[in-house]
Amino acid sequence: MRVALDAMAGDNGPEELIAGALLATREADLRVTIVGDEVLLQEQLERLAPSSDLRDAVSIVHASQVIEMDENPVNAIRRKKDASVLVAFDLIRRGEVDAVVSAGNSGATMAAGIRKLGRLKGVSRPGIASLLPTKRKPVILMDIGANVDCRPQHLLQFAVMASAYSRVRDIPRPTVGLLSIGEESGKGNSLVKEAFPLLENSSLNFIGNVEGRDVFQGDVDVIVCDGFIGNVCLKISEGLADALMKMLKDEIVKSLPAKLGYLLARPAFKAFKKRVDYAEYGGAPLLGIDGTGLICHGKSSSHAIKNAIIGASKMVEFNINQDIMRSLSTEKSEAQVEA
Repeated sequence: MRVALDAMAGDNGPEELIAGALLATREADLRVTIVGDEVLLQEQLERLAPSSDLRDAVSIVHASQVIEMDENPVNAIRRKKDASVLVAFDLIRRGEVDAVVSAGNSGATMAAGIRKLGRLKGVSRPGIASLLPTKRKPVILMDIGANVDCRPQHLLQFAVMASAYSRVRDIPRPTVGLLSIGEESGKGNSLVKEAFPLLENSSLNFIGNVEGRDVFQGDVDVIVCDGFIGNVCLKISEGLADALMKMLKDEIVKSLPAKLGYLLARPAFKAFKKRVDYAEYGGAPLLGIDGTGLICHGKSSSHAIKNAIIGASKMVEFNINQDIMRSLSTEKSEAQVEA
């Protein structure tokens, strides 16, 4: 398995990303191609892996440009032809790697994937899925920002793609919910109301509307929504988890009994922190492009990058894209029969 890593992306610099690549090659049977400034990457690689044996599974491909986090994705893709993320996806197109991982500008990563690889047959809008921790098991939320304005058909496709991705998590027939403001079929805005019958009449395991308060209950495997709602939901969740940890710390230091109680409960706090840590889930898959790509959090640690690289290799191994195209073809055929 061969994975390309956009080593110039992210907030922590190439060092953290390369460290993650090295961790991945030690834990899984794969090779990693790091893409970016060849001189800089070679220096970092030699420092992090002094032994040539440690560097055997890592190679370097030069890219002279980088797309920054604050750049307009479309404009940057047009101007910077040799950007590291474009070069990385071009390696898939040329058959030199099987997947791409990037912790850079998510819009640029999606745009680069579409430009270099195109869309899967039958996919109108590729999207980004994300795993959210819940009381029982992680739930897949899609879309989380790639498509701010959607049509009902797009939500159906998101459900199909996210359901196919569930195979990576050993869920053969995932339950699917539609994010809305009420459980009743008539609740929601016009998009949700029009998407409901499409999902209900599909071959998916659709269970109806899911309210925001139920997202973290763990009673559903896949939740679909447009990218605007999904991104707000994701960012609120991240902010809430971070705020809760900080508020707990503030309360703990206020009194001696609280400090003593923390010492006793420390294992539980560590377990909770790990459970809500995005690093444990690696990256968010780009579903609907004719290839495999994962977007990581800009602040990803080496641990998160390692998990993302291994996660990308599993997507290739499970041939998720074939599942997506087969499922979309089935939905199209059933819709034609009903018509």
